[in-house]
Amino acid sequence: MPVLDMLSRDPRVTGITLVEPDIYKPHNVQRHLFASSGIGERKAELAEGWLRERRPDLDVRLLACDLLDPEMESAVEDAVAAADLGVCAADNEPAKYHWDQLMRKHAKPWTLGEVLSGGIGGFVHWFTPDGPCYGCVASRLNRDAPAETAPTPDYSQPGGLVAETTVPASMAAIHAIAALHALVTLQVLDFRLQVADQSKICNLQSEIYNHLGFTSLLLALQKVPDVFDEAFRPYRFRVARSADCLICRPRPTPSSSEELDVALDQALARLGDA
Repeated sequence: MPVLDMLSRDPRVTGITLVEPDIYKPHNVQRHLFASSGIGERKAELAEGWLRERRPDLDVRLLACDLLDPEMESAVEDAVAAADLGVCAADNEPAKYHWDQLMRKHAKPWTLGEVLSGGIGGFVHWFTPDGPCYGCVASRLNRDAPAETAPTPDYSQPGGLVAETTVPASMAAIHAIAALHALVTLQVLDFRLQVADQSKICNLQSEIYNHLGFTSLLLALQKVPDVFDEAFRPYRFRVARSADCLICRPRPTPSSSEELDVALDQALARLGDA
């Protein structure tokens, strides 16, 4: 909601489609923008009311469903095809990979914000069809606590072996990362609107990187031993495509049906060897 609230107030944003299956529950009140009177209602419907009060001119559409629901696949596909870019704030790995696949299929850029457990910091990433996929970024930025120092919590892995990693982030930490997420999203939207011609989409990755100077931004919000040396320090990363990534590595386009058959046979062979 903090990301949605900040983005929706910008006049460059004229339409929003929300994909959100959750119900607003009592434990959400502490870290949400909605009042306790909304408990029991769908978050998507509460968000729609919030948006219409602040932007009556905004075209708001709801998909109150799970992103991975097979029965809603067509509706989600249509929404992605009609959008200029995607925004993901889900704390769910399957959803992030699926969202990345949808964005690539329809040649749309997208952004992702992630708040680390305990609110010690957070990431903002942006993706384009011609750049590294979410899998490349997730594997590049994966941080595992070494076995020799197992008592040190791995704050990048909520639900891990150390109980402290499940500490929720505060509203202040969420808003800090959400503000960065919204700013980066508006920058990417500017470039996307400039590249209205789909034939120019291949230049989007380099143009945005040259402007922002990173593909992933990490902001430390707290000083944490063995994790962050100091608070409020930004870290910028440029993550390239993995050469052996099966999702986004460059591939020559088959020029005939025979070449397509060969490419399919090779792909099936690789799966058989896995």
